[in-house]
Amino acid sequence: MERLHINDPLAWDAALQALPQPHVLQSWNWGQLKLQQGWEVQRFLWRVAERPVAGAQLLIQQRGRFRLGYVPKGPILDWNDELCVLELLRGLEALARQESLLLLKIDPDVVADSPTGEALVTQLKQRGWRFSFEQIQFRNTMLIDLQTELDTILARMKPKGRYNIRLAVRKGVTVRLATLADLPLLVDMYAETAQRERFEIRKPAYYRDTWRTFMQSEIGKGFIAEVGGEPVAMLIMLHFGKRAWTMYAGSYTRYRTAMPTYLLQWEALRHAQSLGCTTYDMWGAPNELDRRDPLWGVYRLKSSFGAELVSHIGAFDYSPRAWLYRLYVLLHSGAVTLVH
Repeated sequence: MERLHINDPLAWDAALQALPQPHVLQSWNWGQLKLQQGWEVQRFLWRVAERPVAGAQLLIQQRGRFRLGYVPKGPILDWNDELCVLELLRGLEALARQESLLLLKIDPDVVADSPTGEALVTQLKQRGWRFSFEQIQFRNTMLIDLQTELDTILARMKPKGRYNIRLAVRKGVTVRLATLADLPLLVDMYAETAQRERFEIRKPAYYRDTWRTFMQSEIGKGFIAEVGGEPVAMLIMLHFGKRAWTMYAGSYTRYRTAMPTYLLQWEALRHAQSLGCTTYDMWGAPNELDRRDPLWGVYRLKSSFGAELVSHIGAFDYSPRAWLYRLYVLLHSGAVTLVH
């Protein structure tokens, strides 16, 4: 396998989309966003006979005296190709040493309860990778297959999901694409949701800048649900390759009985299908299906769309300096991480 350092956006995205299940967090645009936010970004492509077989967008952050590396939702490759996996892991471990990283984190979308996932976890542990104390992304998500007619997708939904979509229409809910002028409104709805649902978010400027970058690029769209022209709910959808992700969503308390979030998700799903996406990733579900989990209400909404719960293996860390890594874990294991 030949390793190349890629500096061309078109070449990177084209190579990535030629690989199995490319993720938006590995796209050029996502890396540029993180570059603007102070991360160092390096992109590596592995080839065999000039054919791309693996890709890894490496983000590096200086945290105190330590350099930390992260390949978000990657690397991207065929995880059933044992030889490729072995060579890639060797390459990543070498990169961790070359870049003087305290740790290198990966969290690929490999299904946990599968022969591929079980084999990968075993191999990672044998090579000294550790299940990470810092699980940055959701391990579980909810997926909808878009490779069928909309009527079929509706038929697969739970009765309550179909009812709430139709109820929203009867209650006068409409959905429109957001513009850059809507950014303060989108952030305000997201902030109110975070306060109501008691989850941590970043400062408003972070989301204004991030969502502006998305909406100005080819990967992002904003959607707003309104009742009588009054905004009541929002959603940010990203798309890359054949998949779409709803990574941010929020709503005001008013008009919640009109079920605007259901019509909002439905319209975003329809838009994703019109873009040629074959999978709609509703992004995030509880680690354990427990009614006491703060994400239980979100899980119920997503499951009403007939979305399939998928569990991934989670994040694993490799460190060339095991003793220092253990000390770092001890000092930082209680910290709250905000990646989005």
